[in-house]
Amino acid sequence: MRQATLATAGFDRYAKTTRRARFLAEMEQVVPWPALCGLIAPFYAKPGNGRPPIGVERMLRIYFLQQWFNLSDPGVEEALYDSPAMRRFVGIDLGREPVPDETTMCRFRHLLEERGLGRRLFDEVQQHLAAKGLKIPTGTIVDATIIHAPSSTKNAAKARDPEMHQTKKGNQWYFGMKAHLGIDSRTKLIHAVVATPANTADSRVLPELLHGKETRVWGDRIAIRKRPTMDGPPQGCGRKRDRRRRAHARGDLSPLSNIARGASLLGARL
Repeated sequence: MRQATLATAGFDRYAKTTRRARFLAEMEQVVPWPALCGLIAPFYAKPGNGRPPIGVERMLRIYFLQQWFNLSDPGVEEALYDSPAMRRFVGIDLGREPVPDETTMCRFRHLLEERGLGRRLFDEVQQHLAAKGLKIPTGTIVDATIIHAPSSTKNAAKARDPEMHQTKKGNQWYFGMKAHLGIDSRTKLIHAVVATPANTADSRVLPELLHGKETRVWGDRIAIRKRPTMDGPPQGCGRKRDRRRRAHARGDLSPLSNIARGASLLGARL
């Protein structure tokens, strides 16, 4: 173990453990780092004759910070220089090394996208939470959020992204994609995620957001009571507004935020 430099030692006479520091300390204990890093390692750059690559776990921790605190590549770089709590979480000692630049972070994110590792990370998190005793009960909240993107055609193809589309919400037009979520009604953990063009109706992806054991489903305008039968199909449908559940569900949009939510649920068991 390397000795810390004066850059991390600090000489503050008065200090307070902030909510951010407490949150990151919980994440340190809850996240299954070895399992998640093991999924990425086969596709990650290996040491060779050139510049040695930054460790997988360090890059994954930075990626998680971006998700938890909604930070861009340049934003998380600046945050790491600014926040001692974030640097401790990532394992950066400014007395020995700089923060990885935004280009490095961008390349790491593209690696996860190109290799389809986002879904595998999500599934691994689900298995980890289930192993700790968080079972999916019988209620699911289904909701969707629009991921707005620039509609510019200033690119080589002189065209918009073909995987995106425009849609109207209220009196406002948006261009981009839509994230459809299946959320456990008790724990508020996300158990299903589907990405579609922004103009896709929520009802079209409803079957993909259910795990099949629900007795009740909450949506934007209806609550569906399902009565399981011998052959499986649900029976019965009732209308009921549930704005409180919708508002609560929208507070948890990122699949990686399952770890954050799981921390409070698992803390006493770790």
